[in-house]
Amino acid sequence: MDINKITLYKISMPLKTPFTTHLGTVKDREGIIVEVADQEGRKGYGEGVAFSSPWYTEETVDTSWHMLKKFLIPLLEKKGLSHPSEAGPIFDPFRRNLMAKAALETALWDLAAKRVNVSLSKCIGGVKEKIPSGVVVGAKTKEEVRRQIESYLQDGYQRVKIKISPENDYDFISEIRRYYPKLPLMADANSAYTLDHIEHLKRLDEFGLMMIEQPLEYDDIVDHAKLQKELKTPICLDESIVTFNDARRAAELGSCKVINIKIGRVGGLGTAKKIYDYCTEKGIQVWCGGMLEFGISRAHNIALASLEGFTIPGDISASSRYWEEDIILPEVTVKNGGIMVPDKPGIGFEINEKRLKEVTILKETFAF
Repeated sequence: MDINKITLYKISMPLKTPFTTHLGTVKDREGIIVEVADQEGRKGYGEGVAFSSPWYTEETVDTSWHMLKKFLIPLLEKKGLSHPSEAGPIFDPFRRNLMAKAALETALWDLAAKRVNVSLSKCIGGVKEKIPSGVVVGAKTKEEVRRQIESYLQDGYQRVKIKISPENDYDFISEIRRYYPKLPLMADANSAYTLDHIEHLKRLDEFGLMMIEQPLEYDDIVDHAKLQKELKTPICLDESIVTFNDARRAAELGSCKVINIKIGRVGGLGTAKKIYDYCTEKGIQVWCGGMLEFGISRAHNIALASLEGFTIPGDISASSRYWEEDIILPEVTVKNGGIMVPDKPGIGFEINEKRLKEVTILKETFAF
């Protein structure tokens, strides 16, 4: 792909509204932007979506930066590649660190699409011109949850996901159902439950939830299979699915009926597409999850969600949901419950160079 140089940007921006789960509250979001330039001056962009602390996975912004600088970029320079689909196998000798791998791999996909002058969506087989948009609500009180939902429904979002734990699930959901009995609603537990909560979770069947996401341990697929047999509500796996084989094993065990595909969590677009192909073949529903991203990762998510089998509205919201000003132009917008899929080459968005410079706290360039 005639790579000339790679530039890493560590950035930080405050969220417009703090985001709360039972694991903690995020007020400021750090991340990594990867810029890959070829000999002709074209640039592809990816985003590292690890958080500042290892509460979602073992990776952090700093460990991702270390992996990119010390291992992944030098290995890519040594090996070279002709197509971004080769990146995954090249990076395989280094275990895990999937968000660091995805940050570089997605930048290569963006650059590859630009080199052939097609949209990233079309490059990976996307067919949709518009994708449905959902939103995540993370708040500490029922009143705040209800207020946020009302605001997002006015903005046109087609489904809502709320964060739950054993302390707030039934009361929160019953309150929402009292005001919004037909609202497409899903719940995300972020591993807050155990098998001791089976009877507790069965009470939630009455609310007609689209799914309960990751109720048990973050690395489990065995106990989820036991739980799914007891629940009418579909279980969705998120953190448990970090490789293609995780998805295959979960399907074979009956651990879930839905899988949340996050590009960063599974190591890039290549693996995300492989999991998608398998799930659609096996009749497992898929949707595209979010990671409190900046605009570049959001753009990659839009491309992924343009694949035909993504029928559940993903966690792909407008830039203004989180940021006073994003790092892409134009910003992602939601209109009539959906987001238009760009038809311009690559991710279809330009970089807001001024904003990127304002929020960059560390920058390093690697010449090839």
